[in-house]
Amino acid sequence: MATVRVLVVEDDPLIALDIASCLEDVGYEVCALAHTALDARKALSLNKPDIVLLDINLHDSTDGIQLGEEINARYGIPFVYLTSYAGQATLQRAKQTHPMGYIVKPFDVKGLYSTLEIALSNHARQQAIRQAFGDFETLNTRLPERLTPRELELLKGIYEGRDNQQLAETHHLSLNTIKTHVKNIFAKLDVANRPQAIARVRALLSR
Repeated sequence: MATVRVLVVEDDPLIALDIASCLEDVGYEVCALAHTALDARKALSLNKPDIVLLDINLHDSTDGIQLGEEINARYGIPFVYLTSYAGQATLQRAKQTHPMGYIVKPFDVKGLYSTLEIALSNHARQQAIRQAFGDFETLNTRLPERLTPRELELLKGIYEGRDNQQLAETHHLSLNTIKTHVKNIFAKLDVANRPQAIARVRALLSR
C-alpha cells in the first residue's frame, strides 16, 4: 500500500515539527510543512498531499477555515482541523466546510492517527458514492418517477448517512423543507425509511 502523504499547516514551526515527527512515527509521509496560507497554497499545488492537517489560527489574512473552503473548491482532498479553538462560533464555521475531522489541542498520537485513518476511509467512501451517483440519468431511467436534481443531492446525503438536521445545514434549507423532500424521495423509491432507501439505490445501481 502506498504511503499516505500529509500536508501539515501549522503557524508555529516547533509545533509543526512535533506533529510531523508524530505522523512519521506512525507511518505517514509528511510531504510539506506550511506556516501560512500562502505556504499552504504552494504546497498544495506542488506536493499533491492525500490529506491536510490544518490549523485554524494561522495569524494570517486567511485563516484555516477559509483555507479549508479553498481546499474543497480547488483540490477535493480531505482535511482535518487541528486547533486549540473549540468555541461554538468556530465550530459552526468549521462545520460549514465539511472537514473530515476536528482535533482539539493538546493531542495524543493515538487520537491523531485514528482520526486521520477514519478521515481517509470516509473520504474514500464518499468518493465511491459520488462516482456511483455520477450518472443522474441512469438512476432516473430505472425509477418510475424521476428524481429532481435537488432530490438526488439529498439522496446522496442520505446514502452517506446524514440525518435531516445535517442535510438542512449542508443545503441551507429549513428542517421542514428537508422533511418534505425526504418524504418525496421515499415515495419515488417506494421505500419507507433510510435503510430501505439505501438498499433500493444499491439495487438500482447494480443492474
